[in-house]
Amino acid sequence: MMMGQTEEHDLLRQTVRQFTATRVEPQAMEHDEKGTFNTGLLRELGNLGLIGITIPEADGGANLDAFASCIVHDELSYSDPGFALGYLAHALLFVNNFYWAANPAQRKKYLPNVISGEVVGCMGMSEPAVGTDVLGMATVAKKTAEGYVLNGRKTFITNGPEAGLALVYAKVEGRITTFVVERGTKGFSTSPKILKMGMRSSTMCELVFEDCFLPAENLVGTEGGGITNMMRNLEIERLGLAAMSVGIARRCVDVMVKYATERQTFGKPIAEHGQIQRYIGESYAKLEAMRALTYNIASTVGPQARNRLGTDAAKLFAATAAKEVADAAVQVLGGWGYCTEFRVEQFLRDAKLIEIGGGTIEAHQKNITRDLTSQR
Repeated sequence: MMMGQTEEHDLLRQTVRQFTATRVEPQAMEHDEKGTFNTGLLRELGNLGLIGITIPEADGGANLDAFASCIVHDELSYSDPGFALGYLAHALLFVNNFYWAANPAQRKKYLPNVISGEVVGCMGMSEPAVGTDVLGMATVAKKTAEGYVLNGRKTFITNGPEAGLALVYAKVEGRITTFVVERGTKGFSTSPKILKMGMRSSTMCELVFEDCFLPAENLVGTEGGGITNMMRNLEIERLGLAAMSVGIARRCVDVMVKYATERQTFGKPIAEHGQIQRYIGESYAKLEAMRALTYNIASTVGPQARNRLGTDAAKLFAATAAKEVADAAVQVLGGWGYCTEFRVEQFLRDAKLIEIGGGTIEAHQKNITRDLTSQR
């Protein structure tokens, strides 16, 4: 039992683990190979009440916490990290972000269809020229008598190709502001899919805004309030990505252990060779450290509870550790690890993304150092 863990969390894990084994695992390789996001499977998560996991029950959610969100991302990533990333973009980057910034009328209008999974959501923050420097974004919204006119481009947007709704950040008179944009809005379009190295069972593209008119009611929160919305949501996003790293590492450790006990060389299982023992032992230690750090930090985070230092640390450590564990799994399996049958090569490709998305590891290093030195 970790700090913050409850019986409700245990029941949730059992539910998601069973769903992952029976529904997620069988489709994972197909969607990785095709580079497609399984929106039907997302709707099944909606039927289980797992999309609005951090939303109050009165508004159609499960009224659970960041710890519960980590459980879902951890379990889904054991079988399909790409699908888990699409879920994260929908459930956290859109649903959670939108809910805590929106007014009651906006919640009533948009939440039911996204919590059910009938409409896919995405979030537009990154841009072609600025990357991690979100304060340097060039997308602008010019205020008019009737609303706003949006111009700019967002790139690397997970769920962009399927999304019916986008939560978009733009500058109004130099201040970052949040808007909700419906697919089909005149002046809003998406690019072709952007092909990528890993996480292929989620999709991404650019969002393009060319004199895109938005009525005043599409403003989410207040003018200039986007930076608060963004920073609040980044913490639970980073925990979700750290939890995905835990799921990736758990899968790779399990594959290593099973293979090393069955595969024999020189008359004995390779698990009896010191070199293999080092890969397995160090990988398991990293997994336990990732798990403890991620879930313990998750127990300190909520809509009114911030822990930027902890969430930066969790994602920084977990992202790199997961990649190292996946690389060790490929090495333990040798030629089979490099091939697709055992899927560890996929988990290595997928793990790399978490060192980049949701904040690069360099951004986390900068944030941690700045926060620690400012406390002196």
